Amino acid sequence: MKSVLLIGLGRFGKHVAMQLSELGHEVMAIDNKEERINEALPFVTNAQIGDSTNPDFIRSLGVSNFDLCIVAIGNNFQSSLETTSLLKEMGATKVISRAERGVQEKFLLRNGADEVVYPEKQMAKWTAIRYSADHILDYIELDNGHAIFEVEVPKSWIGETVGNINIRKKFNINIMALKQNGKLNLNVTSETMLSSAVTLLVLGEYHNIQKCFHI
Repeated sequence: MKSVLLIGLGRFGKHVAMQLSELGHEVMAIDNKEERINEALPFVTNAQIGDSTNPDFIRSLGVSNFDLCIVAIGNNFQSSLETTSLLKEMGATKVISRAERGVQEKFLLRNGADEVVYPEKQMAKWTAIRYSADHILDYIELDNGHAIFEVEVPKSWIGETVGNINIRKKFNINIMALKQNGKLNLNVTSETMLSSAVTLLVLGEYHNIQKCFHI
């Protein structure tokens, strides 16, 4: 369990608060609008109305006591930038800030953010990859070159073993698990038989996965 300071309770911030709550973390939420604070109260440990660009207010929060600070402010980049900078100045251990454009990401990193999330860009990429190919069910980006994809078993592989298709040697792709009815089977060996009833979780470089599965 981690203690998290979450600043900004717009749509993105509210969803972050909900997910952190489900994961069992302690969340202190901050926003300058009372109605947003009231909406978030069921999902957070504590909440305060305040101006996150005010040094005295930020100092009063004891930001160095939190494991993680998330700046989820949207539609006001100046406030996001000032808040990020103040948090770092006040001794925040780790600051994650939200960006809405590429240029914002650069400024946030220069002004104290340890990492930057770019929800719109990330969702756009996920949507494009997920829905531009019928047999791609999901994917998780690991870095700029690698990802885990959930894919349907190609028709030509049905009835074959993992050893027979040998995609590790042919494409440098690893089959990490099989998924059936929402359950993962991590016990994948060269003798594992493939069928249309399962999907594959594969790990590799983007270009190798694209080539192998004709994405």
